[in-house]
This record gives sequence, structure tokens and C-alpha cells, in this order.
Amino acid sequence: MTPRAVYRHVDHTIRHAPDGDVTYAAFCATADCEARSGPQGRQEAAQDWALRHAGLTGHRLFRRVYTDHAEVTRAGVRGR
Repeated sequence: MTPRAVYRHVDHTIRHAPDGDVTYAAFCATADCEARSGPQGRQEAAQDWALRHAGLTGHRLFRRVYTDHAEVTRAGVRGR
């Protein structure tokens, strides 16, 4: 007899993990400028950095990055 695998589809959801950190950062997107805010714990801190950088350099284009922790849970099973 040949062994065979049985696969079963199980629904999962992914959402922000309430106990996880959130990090914000801004990066100057002007050509040849590698300035960046570094990771910040508050969105306003990254935005303030971008505003200061724009005021000092005249650079107007920035990339904003938001990073969080996500938790995957199986449908019908409550998180921790």
C-alpha cells in the first residue's frame, strides 16, 4: 500500500498583536540622499524628522514605514 497525504483547509486570520511593538520610520526618497529617521516609537517623531529634514534640505519626497507585530490565529480558536 502506498502512503498518501490528506490535506485539510483551515481558515486563519492575521491581525495586529496587541502586545507587540509598533515602529515608525521615515526615509528621504530624494535621489542620492540616504537620510533616515531611524526607528521611532511614535509616528509624530518620524514625521517631525521628515519635516526638519525637508526644512534643512528642501527635499520633498519621503517614504514612511509602519512596522508592527502580527498574530495569526486559527478560525474558531481565541488568541492568548
